[in-house]
Amino acid sequence: MNAAMLRLIALRLALGLLTLAIVSALVFTATELLPGDVAEALLGQSATPQAVAGLRAALHLDQPAWKRFLIWAGGMLSGDPGRSLVNQLPVASLIGNRLPNSLKLAGLTACVTVPLALTLGITTAMWRGSRYDRIVATLIIGIVSVPEFLIASLAVMIFAVKLRWLPALAFRAGVQDFWTMLWLLAMPIGTLTLVGIGQMARMTRAALVTVLASSYIEMARLKGAGPIRIVLIHALPNALGPIVNAVALSTSFLLGGVIIVETIFNYPGLAKLMVDAVSTRDLPLVQACAMLFCGAYLSLVLIADVVAILANPRLRQR
Repeated sequence: MNAAMLRLIALRLALGLLTLAIVSALVFTATELLPGDVAEALLGQSATPQAVAGLRAALHLDQPAWKRFLIWAGGMLSGDPGRSLVNQLPVASLIGNRLPNSLKLAGLTACVTVPLALTLGITTAMWRGSRYDRIVATLIIGIVSVPEFLIASLAVMIFAVKLRWLPALAFRAGVQDFWTMLWLLAMPIGTLTLVGIGQMARMTRAALVTVLASSYIEMARLKGAGPIRIVLIHALPNALGPIVNAVALSTSFLLGGVIIVETIFNYPGLAKLMVDAVSTRDLPLVQACAMLFCGAYLSLVLIADVVAILANPRLRQR
């Protein structure tokens, strides 16, 4: 790894940390702007002004916003995001109970989405302009045009209500069998796959088509290389950077879909926890969940940038 690569990677890391700091301020500001008063919401409408004032002082809500932000940011940096205002449990334990469920759903979705999207993107680039390419492009545009909440709702109506092939609820406690778990998660995985596959396949195709138009690819064709060898040996390694970016961005787009999917299918994941926390104005829990989602998005983008730098042949040859 040469000095140019190290400088670019260090710059990306610094920009990522700066972006995360800015995002933390935006998350804190956005939660502070939520309508209503936390103390009144917790005590109810019959609470006396003295009780509301006492609770606000106990929750440090009577302090300036900048001071509360510093206290909250310090807790996040130390790994202590505070306690839930609703049930007085540590936020870290509440998130720890739900995070494995979200990671399980995201991992299974990625295992389906990434290979399928890459296969569609690579094959349509190989046979660009063909009937297969046009059919796949039309299907992808149609899928991308449909919002995830509509896909999830239609899936419940068709497969759970009409056909009764799949359960409407995507979770049962104590399920250990892998195939039973897949049966329970079939509709959430299918919905998230449809959400993420379109953009990933289109960006993969675009990256490969650009590389396949290069002069060294034409030279490989003149030397008698077959289409599969040209794509897998010559084109794919040089398109790795844009493809990794496509995978990272499309995977990060699933974060928005997870919130809707977990809510519709009543899946006990991190997104469902965040939605419930918003409805009860549990600000420490909302802030911690939002930072986890933002941190995951920035991490994926940062990893994609680093891989793109490492895969850049110009930087490797300096």
